[in-house]
Amino acid sequence: MKHMISHFAIYVDKLERASKFYTNVFNWEITGYGSSDFSQITSTEGSVIGALQHRKYELTNEHVIGYECSIAVDNVEKTAESIIEAGGTILMPKTEIPNVGWLIKFKDTEGNIACAIQYHSSLSK
Repeated sequence: MKHMISHFAIYVDKLERASKFYTNVFNWEITGYGSSDFSQITSTEGSVIGALQHRKYELTNEHVIGYECSIAVDNVEKTAESIIEAGGTILMPKTEIPNVGWLIKFKDTEGNIACAIQYHSSLSK
């Protein structure tokens, strides 16, 4: 799905506390993924919908309060060019997430942080 929100991340101070909260409130399954300060969120239907990640991954001096959304795109490099041309700032250049795709993080003209992700063709969302 092109240009649809396809994933979100919630920055947390304490992963265990946040996991318990979201499991109890929404019945999401929270499982470790990679390092000990990052977990995947799986919906009750079994789809990975997001992540809990420690605040050390924030790319700005201010705490991110709210959800950091990822928007699916066909070409993350062209999207990065468009972001810059439109007055935004690239916070994290094109980075591969193994077995998932290519991700950039950016700040829009209003100071909001978001991601654009180009999924590997075998994983089109």
